[in-house]
Amino acid sequence: MAADARGAESTVDVDVDAIRQAENTEQNAVAVERSQVEPPVETTSQTPQQGAEHTATVIDLRTAEPIVEIDHLTDSGLAKASTLQLGVKRAVDITVSMSALIVLMPLFIVVAAAIKLSSKGPVFFKQPRVGRLGEDFKFYKFRSMRTTAVYEKPQLRELNEKDGPIFKIKNDPRITRVGRVIRKLSIDELPQLAHVLSGKMSLVGPRPHLPEEVAAYDARAARRLAVKPGITCIWQVSGRADLDFDTWIDLDLEYIDTWSLGLDAKLLVKTVPAVLSGKGAY
Repeated sequence: MAADARGAESTVDVDVDAIRQAENTEQNAVAVERSQVEPPVETTSQTPQQGAEHTATVIDLRTAEPIVEIDHLTDSGLAKASTLQLGVKRAVDITVSMSALIVLMPLFIVVAAAIKLSSKGPVFFKQPRVGRLGEDFKFYKFRSMRTTAVYEKPQLRELNEKDGPIFKIKNDPRITRVGRVIRKLSIDELPQLAHVLSGKMSLVGPRPHLPEEVAAYDARAARRLAVKPGITCIWQVSGRADLDFDTWIDLDLEYIDTWSLGLDAKLLVKTVPAVLSGKGAY
């Protein structure tokens, strides 16, 4: 999208896949003004080709500097992933999430009752999160804070214990009594199994961040948007919220660049003791 001399917006549709097929190119560029690509930045491929690699770069025409770049990734976003491997990953996501939702339903009922009895407000907390390729989706958790938590956040900025764009307070005063328990055991995250079942998330992948957090990404951090977000990843079994932001990003990029079905299985197994220990959960 661009603006003409009169200030009106115009749209240019570019069929990148057709160009790649016709010209046999490995890299394609589409340039637009930065004002027209405010985060989230989204790229789409109508007819993805197996094994094709892409470099997606957004450039400010006035400075010729890259705003966001996602380099050397297959259509899935995971390094060197085959169609069969991706099919297995999705099958595992569906099977595990569906089974877990059924088996954990009694726990869901108990947690929902505890939340309702202990504080006023809804059982679930929802907010926008950014998924693969910058696509926003409604993100659900069991509510662990007061209903006024969002409005109280600006006054607590100076207490933030995390660097980068992430906001975390170890002893957040907004957390309810029930909320402290379910956060410690990561029970508040269980509703995200529904996102895995729907395909918005995967069991394993980088955690989805808020739109304002993604807007503060540099080009390196933006690479994590190349894959589906997940419930657990390397950071989850390596310290969780105790890690600084740069280390968090390093681990997410390590997952993207070294992905395999074996790595997913290893992380899922390691997540159980990591969650039960409660280390870094707040």
